[in-house]
Amino acid sequence: MKKIKIGLISISDRASKGIYEDKGLPALKDWLNLAVLNDKEYIEHLIPDEQDLIEKTLIELVDKEKCPLVLTTGGTGPYIRDVTPDATLAVADKVMPGFGEQMRQVSLYYVPTAILSRQVGVIRKKSLILNLPGRPNAIKETLGGVKDENGNVKIHGVFASVPMCIEVIGGPRIETNEKIVKAFLPKI
Repeated sequence: MKKIKIGLISISDRASKGIYEDKGLPALKDWLNLAVLNDKEYIEHLIPDEQDLIEKTLIELVDKEKCPLVLTTGGTGPYIRDVTPDATLAVADKVMPGFGEQMRQVSLYYVPTAILSRQVGVIRKKSLILNLPGRPNAIKETLGGVKDENGNVKIHGVFASVPMCIEVIGGPRIETNEKIVKAFLPKI
C-alpha cells in the first residue's frame, strides 16, 4: 500500500486564537487512523475564518504539498463568518455535488438543522477537497455514515466513495478498515 499525504484544516476564529482547544484536527486524525489502512502523513493547519487564508491554505496543500485528499472542518454554516465553502469553491476545478448532498443526508438523520449546512466537495487538479462539519461527532458521522445497532450501514458516509474518487483522478489507492467504512473500489 502506498503512503498517502492528507491535508487537514481546522477553521475556527476562536480556536486559532487559543480561546478554546481545537477539537477538529484530533477528531479527523482519530477517525482516519481507524479507517485508513495506508501509512499516512498529515499536514495540519489551524486557521481563522478568513476566505483569502482558507483559499491560500487549500492551494498550498494541493499545488505545493500534493495532498490527494484535503479535509476541512468548521465554517460551513450560515453565519456571516462561515466562508469555508466559498473559499473551497473559489479554488475548485470541478464541483462534486454528491459529497455535500450525502453529508447533509447523514447529518439530517441526527439533527434537523443539518439542512443549514453548506458543505461541498470539489476537485482541484488531482486532489479531492471535502468540507466537513466542525463537531467531532458530526465529523465521524459524515465520514462513516449511519449504522444500526449491529453495525450494518443504514446510510453510507462520504468516505465510502473517497478512495474511488481519488483513484480515478490519478491519486493513490486507499485501503480502508471495513469495520469502520467499506470503500467501493474497482477490482485490481
